[in-house]
Amino acid sequence: MNTSTDFSHQLRAERLAVETLYRAFSEQMPDLVDAVLAPDWDDIPLAPGQAPGPAGVKTIIRMLGAALPDVQITVHDMVQQPGKVGVRAEISGTHLGELFGIAPTGKPVSFRLHEFHTLAGGVITATWHMEDWYGLFMQLGRFPPV
Repeated sequence: MNTSTDFSHQLRAERLAVETLYRAFSEQMPDLVDAVLAPDWDDIPLAPGQAPGPAGVKTIIRMLGAALPDVQITVHDMVQQPGKVGVRAEISGTHLGELFGIAPTGKPVSFRLHEFHTLAGGVITATWHMEDWYGLFMQLGRFPPV
């Protein structure tokens, strides 16, 4: 292979790894992350009570799927260079299960997600993320109990 083909293959593989991470949420298939997250994947910041690594995000996938059974992650933008992928996305669903101690409201919700992934060897090694939890709680009309 020539360098340009290698480069193109790397970019495709890295994009697929990131897309698979989001599919794990939308399809509520936590085990999909096993193929795309490094065993020591660093999720920054961890959610309250979240264990580190792939096992920890599987708990979050299950929790979000129970709270929003029709959860979908829609990717609006992906910016990429070798070893790095930036994503602007949106999480949507209907609040039909408890979420952070908030009883189901039955309301449709949609909130923003911004993430920066680093990759090596075709797997995600770290993810820095920020979700618009405030916007979500405003849509629900309540905040988690303290």
